[in-house]
Parts: sequence; C-alpha cells; structure tokens
Amino acid sequence: MALCLLLAALISLACGHSTAAQAARPQGAATALRDCGPAQSTKDPSAATNKKEKKAKKRKCPASNSTATASYANRPAVREAAESIAQSTALSRSWVRNTLAQARMLPEVVRAVTPAQGPGVRNWQVYRDRMVDPVRVQAGVQFWLRNAQALERAERETGVPASVVVGILGVETIYGKRMGKYRVLDALATLAFDFPASHPKAPARAAYFLQELEAFLVWCQATGRDPLTVRGSYAGAMGMAQFMPSSWQKYAVDFDADGRIDLFDNSQDAIGSVANYLAAFGWKAAMPTHYSVQLDTTRLDLPALLEKDILPSMRPTQMAERGAILAPQAMQHAGLLALIELVNGEDAPASYVAGTDNFYALTRYNWSSFYAMAVIELGQAVKAAK
Repeated sequence: MALCLLLAALISLACGHSTAAQAARPQGAATALRDCGPAQSTKDPSAATNKKEKKAKKRKCPASNSTATASYANRPAVREAAESIAQSTALSRSWVRNTLAQARMLPEVVRAVTPAQGPGVRNWQVYRDRMVDPVRVQAGVQFWLRNAQALERAERETGVPASVVVGILGVETIYGKRMGKYRVLDALATLAFDFPASHPKAPARAAYFLQELEAFLVWCQATGRDPLTVRGSYAGAMGMAQFMPSSWQKYAVDFDADGRIDLFDNSQDAIGSVANYLAAFGWKAAMPTHYSVQLDTTRLDLPALLEKDILPSMRPTQMAERGAILAPQAMQHAGLLALIELVNGEDAPASYVAGTDNFYALTRYNWSSFYAMAVIELGQAVKAAK
C-alpha cells in the first residue's frame, strides 16, 4: 500500500505501499521499513476538505510519463553514492555509476512527499468508502475464487487469515491492476537525493530511500531485471503487494516453488509473501484484530487511553478503568490492547476500536490505522460476498 497506500504510509508515516496515506508513527514503537500503501501515497485521500482541493491535488500528480527535468549523471552526491554502493555490495562500480547516471529527478515525486501547508481534516468514513468500494469487493471475490488453494495454504502455514491477505492486495493495487507507473530507479533516486528539506524528517527519510535504492540495484542484479524498465509507486514500492526493495529481499517468497519470486504477475507468490511479511512482524494465529469499544463519558480519560497511540500497551482492565467499555470477549483478551481513534472529520464524532497485536502487525505494512482498518473491512466484505 505494500499498498499504498501507505501505504503508510508509510511518507509519513509508507505507500502502504502502499501506497498511501500514512499516519504518524507511534512513539516508542518499532516500525518496519515499509512505505506506501494504497495508492501508496503519503497524502491521505480523506484529508481533502473540498472538491476544489481534491482537483488541485490531482493536477499536482501528473502521469508518470511526464517529463523529468534533471539528470543525476553529474551530481557529486550521486557519484559518491555510487562509490559507496559499489563498495558495500558485490555490484560492479561501473554498472552502478552508469545506472545512476540514467536516473532522472521527478518533480511530481518531490511534490508528493512535500508536507502540505495545512493539515486538512482526516475522515475515516471518506477513506473507507474509497477503499471498501464495489470495484475492490468484486475484484476481490474473483481473486479469491481464482486463488482459493493458495490462500488456504498461506493461512494454514502462517496463521494469517485469507481475508486479511485479500484485503491488503485489494487496498494496495486492486489485485495487480494498479501497481504504479513510475520508474522505480527515478522514484528512489529522487527521494534519496532530492527529498524536500521542508519535511520534518528529511535527513532520515533521504537516508532510508538511499538504502532502498541500493537494495533495488542489488535486487535487479540478482533477478536479472533491467533497472531502467521496472515500474512501481512514486515511493519505489513494487508489484501486487507493493513491497519496497528491501522488503522484497527479506520477506518475498517463492510460494508456488517455480524457482523464482514474482510479485508482479504471480498471485501465489504475492499471497505467500504478504502472509510471510505479517507473520514476520508478529501476527498471532486466531487472535482478533480488534474489538468494539464504547466510551463512558462520565469517567473517560481519553488522553491516557490514547497515550501510546496504536501500540498495544494496556490490559483490558486498565482500559476499563480509563473509561473504555469493552465487550466480555475483549475483557477476556490475554494480551494488551490499544484504543484506536478513527477521526471522522470535523462534523462527526470519531470512531473507536480496541486494537490487538494483530491490528498493530497490519500497521507494520503501512503506518496508518485507517489503512489497517480498511484492509480488515475490505477482506471481510469480500469474504461475505464470495
């Protein structure tokens, strides 16, 4: 979202991939190097406050075939990076130099990660309506029917429900229909060497994308891919699952055992890789992702409930003491919980759920509670419709 949307998100807080509108990273929480979730943008589509703003945003994101304005061939920083990459990998120095020299700076990618002048108003219901829509649901039904055996096997081997895998692939790329149109080389080079200085985490983000650029070059050499032809999201996420290059190296699997890992055209590999990713980040079999919750306004301590954001940090009894009313099943939950706040704009009250470790695992794919909830609800909708 990954995608992407952001993943997510991600670049915010990926992508997912992922893609994606990405929420702020929870304090003190360990996070995966995953950006981009659905449509894998860092601009949350729910944050547009009116039609005029949405149109303006749309104009700012031209198609990927728009003219890139600058070559990286003569940049000293790029030449230094090429030397460093060649020294730290087994890649040919001349090949790295020649490849990076053919990268182009993409102004639209810079605009995509530049912080907005105003934060806008995020709206869960608007976001949900865009991600859990009839197009994705119907496409998800067909995808599930075509890949039922692979989904069942992935669930059996990893404990990750088929509905969650289907939800991620639907939110990220609508099952491979929207995998991104940017040259990954250009996107990663732009974010590594021209990340906007106005971003509060610009140095760290630029360093991250330089690492992803190195991982991409290593991946291209290992797989025989031409780095000048691989396409993905504006943040460099690739394939049906919108994996960043480093995630591809660490978590992608050859699920159909045909001797190669293909997340672009092989649904089985995409299914197995998504399940493997979540399992690696602590997915617990048979654990719910969340529980319903209501708030007792007479004794509500909302700041305390939200202190750790989406990181599970409270026992059910602690949540109850702070004014959260949990169902009996939630009160019997053996692990920790987090109060998840889903803002619904300025004119409606926020929605709340009690998130488990599995909800948190979903946010490792894209750093956004909106993303995680959309994945869950899309997967449930597809399962109910098939």
